[in-house]
Amino acid sequence: MPISQRDKKHIWHPLTQHNNTPDALGITKAKGTLLFDESGKIYIDAISSWYTAVYGHCHPILIEAAYHQMRQLDQVVFAGFTHEPAVKLTEKIIPLLPYGQNRVFFSENGSTAVDIALKIAIQYFHNKGDKRKVFVAFEEGFHGDTFGAMSVSGLSVYNGAFEDFFIEVKRIPVPTEENIDQVLQHLKNILDKGDVAAFIYEPLVQGAAGMKMHEAKNLCQILRLCKQYDVLKIADEVMTGFGKTNTLFASEQVTISPDIICLSKALTAGMLPMALTTCTEKIFSAFLSEDNAKGFFHGHTYTANPIACSVASAAIDLYQSKIIENGKLKIEKSHDNFLKVLMHDKRVMNERTNGVILAFELNTPIDRYGKKRNEIFQFFMEKGVFIRPLGNTIYLTPPFITSEKQMEKVYETTLECIEKFGEKNE
Repeated sequence: MPISQRDKKHIWHPLTQHNNTPDALGITKAKGTLLFDESGKIYIDAISSWYTAVYGHCHPILIEAAYHQMRQLDQVVFAGFTHEPAVKLTEKIIPLLPYGQNRVFFSENGSTAVDIALKIAIQYFHNKGDKRKVFVAFEEGFHGDTFGAMSVSGLSVYNGAFEDFFIEVKRIPVPTEENIDQVLQHLKNILDKGDVAAFIYEPLVQGAAGMKMHEAKNLCQILRLCKQYDVLKIADEVMTGFGKTNTLFASEQVTISPDIICLSKALTAGMLPMALTTCTEKIFSAFLSEDNAKGFFHGHTYTANPIACSVASAAIDLYQSKIIENGKLKIEKSHDNFLKVLMHDKRVMNERTNGVILAFELNTPIDRYGKKRNEIFQFFMEKGVFIRPLGNTIYLTPPFITSEKQMEKVYETTLECIEKFGEKNE
């Protein structure tokens, strides 16, 4: 019996309304930029499997790192113990992070990285005798699916049934040239109450909102105002981190550095689940006390798993290699060229790119997870290209090793999609 048929008996899939969604496709193999299904059909993974496999699937260097480590030390509790892979990873990543980051807390995914950041922010002020419990976040931001992460996310399609249980969050619009003065005034009114612990944001690109992009200079003004009010700044780089934008971290393009950073996804290049929440020494110091209750009593079973740490270290080495750098730059250049093509097509709007991220909207309304969206998804799959449209938003985040020929196929399929589903706005 096919995998897809066996799957239906017991499995509940994420982000899926099983009542009106086609059967899950059975994937049997992945290699480089390609996915292979149970019938033998091949697909270009044009979104790096949710922005994780940026160096391609089953990379031999990452496989070797995992294999070598699992023969030495597979798993050990991280409370009271430490090990070489964790220490080595932190020694590699701290010098690469934006200015001021000096401490690393390990967990398993982007949502837990965010929840840890929120808890650190609240307890940071609690330990100082300051009861700040409110957060500020952008409208349409997305930070994960656990309760804390959901609370600071602004996409109601994910949150509806749970909103009565959320922590308190004040939302501000994403800044633009036109609204920046109003946004700053709105934020000042919120901060004047003195109860805001932190502002959490996706720097430069809001991923789940449909790859919506904003300017570093406008974000910088918001961060500067937060700094004036001693409000902590939490950069959620789960999606943007590790080279998706024009720099290793999007925060490098912003002159005001964050106090806390959340990392996951491409951290281990899709090989194993792991996340990091990093912070400044100033924040860490607020948890040092003779009073045990002021310690940060948070932990996960697989915190700093040695195999995941070893893979993450190898992934950092890969990113810094010339082969990856050249591949990334080629994709950025080809995106720029394709953007010029899109700009002359009246069936699309809001064409944009940042690093290896390219996105636009079809000039027709489409529900985020509706029937028409599913038709677009199936269209790309039939052509051998894997993407996940968000309503009328089409976006690409291909692995850095994607070849020019493969990118040409992705672009050609995208143009065919526009021809089939776009509506010309005269």
